[in-house]
Amino acid sequence: MESGLRLEELGSRAEQRHIKRDPMANRFDELLDSAAGIAKGMGVTFKEMMSPTVTENYPDTPAKLQERYRGVHVLQRDANGMEKCVACFLCAAACPSNCIYIEAAENTDKQRISGGERYAKVYNIDYNRCIFCGYCVEACPTDAITHGHGFEVASFNTATLVMRKEQMLAPIPDGAHAPVVVAETAAAH
Repeated sequence: MESGLRLEELGSRAEQRHIKRDPMANRFDELLDSAAGIAKGMGVTFKEMMSPTVTENYPDTPAKLQERYRGVHVLQRDANGMEKCVACFLCAAACPSNCIYIEAAENTDKQRISGGERYAKVYNIDYNRCIFCGYCVEACPTDAITHGHGFEVASFNTATLVMRKEQMLAPIPDGAHAPVVVAETAAAH
């Protein structure tokens, strides 16, 4: 017990000496730290005040977006004009908000839509739920889905925020032909 008391006494004596010895130094250090913080903040403020103001006239001129901007999704096509999506469902599985809906169909000799065995007959993205995280883009093994630069998707009607495959498909490249789609007749069944 005595050794414990002695250690406590020694600790408190050292603290007392420190407090007695440096009361003004602590206040002076605090004052300098505070002044340095204020000066640093005011430096940033004055730097911004002196830089030129940049105003974008968005409705009149197109917005300038960064290359990495994550906008409305685009379903890409290959150089032959065929869809890259092979309906593997990896994008739908990776989506944390569960906003991608896909129905797959088989490619045939008469109806060849994509380069794989299957293609996405239905591909919908519900932008009411989409958080533009990019997981679907990273999960796609064929780079079929990418983020475009479209950002004007606001609407008063939530039904218009469900984008269909036809709305998201990239245009057919120059020199390529559209995929062959043969209309099935009732006699074929």
